[in-house]
Amino acid sequence: MENIQMLLKQGAVGKPCAPVVNVGDKVKRGQLIATPTGLGANVHSSISGEVIQINDEMIVIKPDAEQSKDYVKIEKGSNLEMIKEAGVIGQGGAGFPTYIKIYNGQEDKPVLDHGYILVNASECEPGLAHNIAQIDEDPEALLRGIHYLMEIAGADKGIIAIKKKHRGTIEKLDALLKDDPAIERHLLPDIYPMGEERAVVRECLGIELEPEKLPSAANAVVINSETVYSCVAAIEDQKPCIDKWITVRGMLKGGSEAHVFKNVPVGISVGTLINKAGGADEECGYGEIIMGGAFTGKSTTLDAPITKTTGALLLTRPFRDLKGAKVGILVCACGGNLERMEELVEKYNGTVAQVCYCKQAKEMPNGTRKCERPGNCPGQVQNNLDFKKAGCEYVIIGNCSDCSNTVMASGPKMGLKVLHMTDLAMMAVGHPLYRTLRVSKQVDQDLDVVDNVEDNETVQ
Repeated sequence: MENIQMLLKQGAVGKPCAPVVNVGDKVKRGQLIATPTGLGANVHSSISGEVIQINDEMIVIKPDAEQSKDYVKIEKGSNLEMIKEAGVIGQGGAGFPTYIKIYNGQEDKPVLDHGYILVNASECEPGLAHNIAQIDEDPEALLRGIHYLMEIAGADKGIIAIKKKHRGTIEKLDALLKDDPAIERHLLPDIYPMGEERAVVRECLGIELEPEKLPSAANAVVINSETVYSCVAAIEDQKPCIDKWITVRGMLKGGSEAHVFKNVPVGISVGTLINKAGGADEECGYGEIIMGGAFTGKSTTLDAPITKTTGALLLTRPFRDLKGAKVGILVCACGGNLERMEELVEKYNGTVAQVCYCKQAKEMPNGTRKCERPGNCPGQVQNNLDFKKAGCEYVIIGNCSDCSNTVMASGPKMGLKVLHMTDLAMMAVGHPLYRTLRVSKQVDQDLDVVDNVEDNETVQ
C-alpha cells in the first residue's frame, strides 16, 4: 500500500490545521492527527502506520503492512459534538465545517426558526453516480441523518432534492417517506446547476435568494447527501470522517461506465484509484484528469491525494490542437473561473483574445463570482458581438445548461465555433455535449463535432 497524504486543509475554505503528531509517531486508523487553527475541521488518519513527513501542506503516513477496517472511535457526546469531533465537512462543495452550518453557538437558539433541512441529492455534475449509489444502498440511514440534523438545527421539515431521472432511487425513498410526514422529496429537472444551494432553495421553497445571501436567509440549511451519511456515521458509529464515496469515469480500459468506489480512504493518490478502476486507456490516451465534476472541478495529477471533498475523477478525451487560433473566454459563475478557463485554452493550444463574463456572474467582495439566478440565464448576444469584434474564431464557455442555450442562439450565426469547458469530459463519459437545451438522440464521439456546433445538444 502506498504512503497516505493527509492534507492539513481538506476543503477550499478555512485555514490549514495544526498537526498534533510528530514525525516517527505510530498512528492508528481514525486517530486525530491535526486540529483547526481557525475555520476548519479535525483531520484523522485514514490508515494505521508511521508518520514519516510533516510540512505546511500535509502529513505523510507510511502504512503498516496489515490494515484493519477498525478505527479509533471519537468520544461520545451530543450529536452536534460528535459531528464536530469527527471532522465532518461539506462533501459536495467547498468543504465548509458541518457543525458550524447547523449550529449558531447558542444552545437556546437553534440556527433555524422551525425551518428546513434541504438535502442536496441532485448529483448535480453530469456523469457522477456515487451519491445516488450511496442512497440506493442505505436509504434508511439518509432519513435518520435528516432527523438528527433537523433536531440540531431547529428544523420542522426535511426535503430531499433529487433529479426526477433517478426513478429507482425515488421509489425506494417514497416507500419510506410514506411513514415519515416530517420529510418529503422534491423532484428536480436534469439540468446543471440544480445542486447549487440557492438553486435548491429556489426549487424546493420557491424563494429566490440574492447572490450574497445564504440559505439561512430562507430559514433553511442545504446539506449534501454524502455529508448526511458522514453525520450518521459520527453519531451512530462514532466514526471520524476518514472515508469517501467516489466516481471514477472516462478514458479507462474497459469502457467509460461509472466506477463507484465506497469507503475510499482519504489521502490515497489519484493514480491508485484510477488503477483500481482498470487504469487509463493507453491506446487512446487522455487529455487531463479532473478532480471533481466537469464544471467546477480542477485538473489534477496522478500523485495528488484524495480529500474529504473529492467526489469524482474524470479522465477526459485528448485535447485537439487549435494551432494558436484566437479564442474568446466566456466566464460563467456556474462553471470554471478565469484561471481554469485560461488553462483550458492553453491545453487546446489557443490564444486568448477576449474575456467576457456572463452578465449574471456577480462579483463578490472576496473576488469570486456568484450567479444571480443559477439555471435561469439571460441572452449572450453582446458578449458574442465582443468576441466577434476581437477576431475570435472559437469561444470557450463554462455556462450552465440554460446559459449555453443563450450562447448558441447567436454565436454560430456570427461564425463563432463554440467549445464548452466540459466537452472532452462529456465525450469521455458518453454524455451529450452542452450546447442547446433540447434532448439529444445520440452522442457524437468525433472530436471534430465541435466544428458543427448546431448539431450538438444537451439533455434536459
